[in-house]
Amino acid sequence: MAKQKILIIYYTQTGQLKRIIDRVVTPLQAQADIVYEEIIPVQPFTFPWDKQTFYDTMPETVLGRPRGVQPLKVNPEEHFDLVILAYQPWFLSPSQPTAAFLQSEGAARLLKGKKVLTLIGARNMWLNAQEKVKTYLYQAGAQLVGNIALVDTSSNLISVMTVLRWQFKGKKEATRFLPPAGVQEKEIQAADRFATPIAQALQQGNWEQLHPQLRQQDAVTLKPNLVVLEDRGIRAFRYWSKFISAKGGPGAPERQGRVSMYRGLLLLGIFVLTPITKISSMITLLVKRNQLLQEVEYFKGIDLRAEK
Repeated sequence: MAKQKILIIYYTQTGQLKRIIDRVVTPLQAQADIVYEEIIPVQPFTFPWDKQTFYDTMPETVLGRPRGVQPLKVNPEEHFDLVILAYQPWFLSPSQPTAAFLQSEGAARLLKGKKVLTLIGARNMWLNAQEKVKTYLYQAGAQLVGNIALVDTSSNLISVMTVLRWQFKGKKEATRFLPPAGVQEKEIQAADRFATPIAQALQQGNWEQLHPQLRQQDAVTLKPNLVVLEDRGIRAFRYWSKFISAKGGPGAPERQGRVSMYRGLLLLGIFVLTPITKISSMITLLVKRNQLLQEVEYFKGIDLRAEK
């Protein structure tokens, strides 16, 4: 009996996401041929980031106007039993390389009719990014069959401090006062538990049960306060992305003053508004408990809600 085929499409700057991917799929190698395709930007994003460049990347990321990427080497007409799309959120949106791939003609041809599992490695907020990815997949004619979201389980403010240190200084390791940046190592090591439901879906072709089984393995955890926090965050990002891009494209000198203004207000907003939002989300949970819990349940799932 011929082996089944899995295609993995991913983009990673630090290598953390590739480690998560490997941990998930290594147990599947006995039953499936696994093909890796890394998304490569035409003009690479450097890591560690220059601070101003990082913040200047926000508008096009949020507006879905990404920097171009090279075509994948895989034949878009080739058959795959499962496609794993692994990505990171940037500014509550899919990373620019991920969005560029999903917007490409090659992606439309490759993903049409395919079963797709999304695999996210994030700080803690990925809801809006996943909604955009769901939309891209729907437009390509793909079928989303599951989602795994591994996040930094530190508190929001701690994870902000550690990830900024990692992004701008390239230092992931723990310090005297801060834990390591990124997804916790124990979470990465435990990611091989997701291989069992994936293997069963491949063997039985029962894709409807894959995501429920992944959820039983805690593939997606979500605190209600993050739903409120991210909703407010993406509204602010949309405003600032339009405000900044009105002064020119990426790197334009004319827009750097607005980028710097946004940069300062973002950090202030994170450290000032996070405690306030946590309290307001607790109030929301009391006042609109059913509505907020419905939102949590929706985001834990893989369905795409109809546009209003």
